[in-house]
Amino acid sequence: MATQHSRSAAKLMNAPAVFLLLVWMLVPLCMTLYFSFLDYRPLRGVYEWADGFENYARFVSSSSFTDSILTTLIMVGGILMITVIGGVLLALLLDQPIWGQGIVRILVIAPFFVMPTVSALVWKNMFMNPVNGLFAYLWKFFGATPIDWLSQAPIFSIVWIVSWQWLPFATLILLTAIQSLDSEQMEAAEMDGASALSRFAYITLPHLARAITVVVLIQTIFLLSIFAEIFVTTNGAFGTRTLTYLVYQRVLESQNIGLGSAGGIIAVILANIVAIFLMRVVGKNLDN
Repeated sequence: MATQHSRSAAKLMNAPAVFLLLVWMLVPLCMTLYFSFLDYRPLRGVYEWADGFENYARFVSSSSFTDSILTTLIMVGGILMITVIGGVLLALLLDQPIWGQGIVRILVIAPFFVMPTVSALVWKNMFMNPVNGLFAYLWKFFGATPIDWLSQAPIFSIVWIVSWQWLPFATLILLTAIQSLDSEQMEAAEMDGASALSRFAYITLPHLARAITVVVLIQTIFLLSIFAEIFVTTNGAFGTRTLTYLVYQRVLESQNIGLGSAGGIIAVILANIVAIFLMRVVGKNLDN
């Protein structure tokens, strides 16, 4: 059992790391909050205090704000649906005894370690290119007209690209949960005549509820800030501008630092609201 002295020593040793982490997070946040109350446009030489919450009001009242929120929710929802369903199916498949099981698992998990920019470039140029992409050759082989995915189905394309990268994460978490399932319970259900579908619906799926909830929580927090894939593929065009990308456009493309900073603070607030809501859901699920 840890003594009071050892606990105090542990806190003292952790203090520098905690302090550095707080500084790392709070300094940019405080600077963003400061700039959000300024009318700061460097290219025009404007640097003065804004009229109260003018930047926040302008950012929220613009039509682009509502569209970006809707686009963000659609993308996050689509990615979660693909990764959770695909993760469950892959986890069930990888749990079966097959030849070269270790190598197969490594190959399945590998996409998670690819940088988002590299992943988006590969999908854009090697698969979704309407002239030289793999999908274009497949369409031509079957006598169909190739599709320009990034302009004709832009949201679906980005959802698919991001899902490909996050699917290994969901698979790994769900596979770990499946392997912790009591095999005797499954064997008893099989002996009682329960079909494979019934065993999955009444035993496996309820057992995966906690793991699925954790996957949804972690992925949602990260997916709310999708940026690299959009920047590389569509550059925010064709209705793919998320809230994060809208903030980027206001700061760098429009050179309106104050307006963009206000958008950044709003994005942080909305992300925290979603995170708190999901944490409550996760807490209830884990307590049951």
